[in-house]
Amino acid sequence: MKSGAPMALVLALLFGLYPMGSPGVFARSIEELAGPENTGALLAGEKPVLVQFREARPRLIPRNETLMKLVEDLHRDLNPGVMVETLNIYRKPPNAESGTWSEEERAKLYNGALALSTLTGIQYYSATRDSMRTFYEFSSVIDGPSSKKPVADPVYARPPEKITIYARQKDLSFGDNIYQYDYHSIPGGLIFIQQNLTSLSYDIIPAVGKNNLHSAFAVLDAGNYLLVYAASMAKAASIPGMRERIGNSFANRAEAIFLWFSSQADKTFTGR
Repeated sequence: MKSGAPMALVLALLFGLYPMGSPGVFARSIEELAGPENTGALLAGEKPVLVQFREARPRLIPRNETLMKLVEDLHRDLNPGVMVETLNIYRKPPNAESGTWSEEERAKLYNGALALSTLTGIQYYSATRDSMRTFYEFSSVIDGPSSKKPVADPVYARPPEKITIYARQKDLSFGDNIYQYDYHSIPGGLIFIQQNLTSLSYDIIPAVGKNNLHSAFAVLDAGNYLLVYAASMAKAASIPGMRERIGNSFANRAEAIFLWFSSQADKTFTGR
C-alpha cells in the first residue's frame, strides 16, 4: 500500500472493516480470479466451455471463496450426472474503467439481474440449426410457487445479502416451469442460484426431476472487466442421448443468459 494512503483506510483494512475486494476499495484482477490459462483464453476472445458427464466436478470456477463454497455445496448435494461450466468477460466501457464498480453501479447490476421479465424473448445462436432461436418464450417473477401470480420485478436501493424469489419461465427446450432463485450479494461479486421446483421435460420426454437441476451464475468485479461464470448441473433421465441433449441445452442457456446480462450491464454503465 502506498505510503500516502489515508490512515483510516489502512486501519479499516487491518481490522477487517472493509473486506478485500469490496465495492469502493479494491477489485481483484482477471488473472487472480480465473487463473493464467483461462485469462489468456478470455482476453484472446475465447469463451471457455466445459461439459462433463462422468465424475463431473467444478473445474472452471473462479477463485472466490464464497462462490466456490456455494457451487461445491450444490454439487455435493446433487451429485450430478451432467455439468456444464462457462466463463465469459464483459469489458466495461471507458467511462466505467475506474478499477472497481461503484455502489450505484453494483445496485443497478443487481436490479438488472432481478429483472427476470426482461428474459422474455431473448435469443441464442443454435449451432445445430445454424440460426438464432428464442430461449425464453415467457419469464416472470411470481408471488410464490403455489399461487404463481405474476408480480413486478423487485428493485432494491442497496443489494441485500441474500433474498429468494420465484419465477415462472417457459423455454423452448424444457417447457413451462417454476424455479426458485437465491440471490447473494458478496464483497466484489453477485451470485444467483437457480433450482427447478417442477419436473422438466425435453419435448414430451421426462428429462430432469423436481429439484434435480441446480444452476449458478456469478458476476465478479475485476477492474476494467466483469468476470462472468455459469455452472449448470443436473441428474438426468437414463435415456440414451438425453444427457448429451441436456448438456448442449445448458451450454446454449449459459450463452443466452450472458448475452442478456451484457445488455443489462450496458444499461448500467452507459445508461442505454
